[in-house]
Amino acid sequence: MKIALIADTFPPLRTSGAVQLRDLSREFVRQGHSLTVMLPAPGMKEPWAIEDFDGVQLLRLRAPRTKDINYVQRTLGEFVMPYAMLRNLSKSPLAEDGWDGVVWYAPSIFFGPIAKALKSASGCRSYLIIRDIFPEWAVDMGLMGRGLPYRFFRAVANYQYSVADIIGIQTPGNAVYFDDWRKDESRKLEVLQNWLADAPAEHCSIDVAKTSLAGRKVFVYAGNMGVAQGMDILLDLAEALQCREDIGFLFVGRGSEARKLAEDAERRNLDNVLFHDEIDPDEIPGLYAQCDVGLVALHPSHKTHNIPGKFLTYMQSGLPVLAKVNEGNDLVNLIREERVGAAVTDNSVGALKRMAESLIERCNLDEELPSRCRAVYKRLFSPKTAVEQIVNALKR
Repeated sequence: MKIALIADTFPPLRTSGAVQLRDLSREFVRQGHSLTVMLPAPGMKEPWAIEDFDGVQLLRLRAPRTKDINYVQRTLGEFVMPYAMLRNLSKSPLAEDGWDGVVWYAPSIFFGPIAKALKSASGCRSYLIIRDIFPEWAVDMGLMGRGLPYRFFRAVANYQYSVADIIGIQTPGNAVYFDDWRKDESRKLEVLQNWLADAPAEHCSIDVAKTSLAGRKVFVYAGNMGVAQGMDILLDLAEALQCREDIGFLFVGRGSEARKLAEDAERRNLDNVLFHDEIDPDEIPGLYAQCDVGLVALHPSHKTHNIPGKFLTYMQSGLPVLAKVNEGNDLVNLIREERVGAAVTDNSVGALKRMAESLIERCNLDEELPSRCRAVYKRLFSPKTAVEQIVNALKR
């Protein structure tokens, strides 16, 4: 099939979304499909640029800046983005190309207009890959009320849903947000698991053996440290376990809360905690090969369901998981049913401490735990499965 994939993140960016889309794109090509990835490119002088990325055709289209700016500027930039992309697409060599399927990735919620234009021009089906339910999660977090901004974002999200023939959500629990959308029987809602390509454990710029955590069982967190993660309780856990000289905590990444968390750890004199700036995604397997347990944190106010990309990377590397997530999250059942770690849903540091110590004991006694983690990754989270599912849905 000849497929257009629209997204706002891709390498050289290091976000989990960029890594996911890189792996998905390579798999489309590996399975013999022709893929063009369309990306907004702020700051580009020319209206368009075409690149080759491992057999994937990248079409970068000049668009307003939407990253690392204030919320008002970001909203205006994202609203204008799809129209700017369409205008500059019309100036590119691909202006008249037709497609067998249109796929787009949310976030962002603003790609509805360009997805609809491509779909209508080609008379093809469209597939929305949705990884978070915005603006609902922002309301749950108390970042937004249900006033005018919420109604605006909700209208934008509903419009993009209306463009999609198929929507792939990441867990069954998110289906409740699409009850009205599913009243049209021509539409299909399905669970599309997150995915991650196999990666060897090679060089890592972080050598744990040369840090203050040398010789300890290391709990690692690698990824975004923002409000949505609610990571304060992980520092509480580290403080509760400070008496255990055999346990340490390593936090790697960036985000709005990263500096505050590091300063808080220093203020508490947590000698069992180490913070490090983000590293290249290709170094992550090498990092995890030096660690013992992967940490997942989601703010307890969340009501939407989320299986974070870092959970996949832990499973891929054979790391059991200690997860502190919101009540009812589908991740809890997955961890417990597959016996790949421990999950806590209340805000009790005592409960989290007991789970952490129990998990360390299981790591010492259960030799099959790493292989169970890797088996879960191979069965549920491979790009091969994701691409086959998307292509089959577009063909119907």
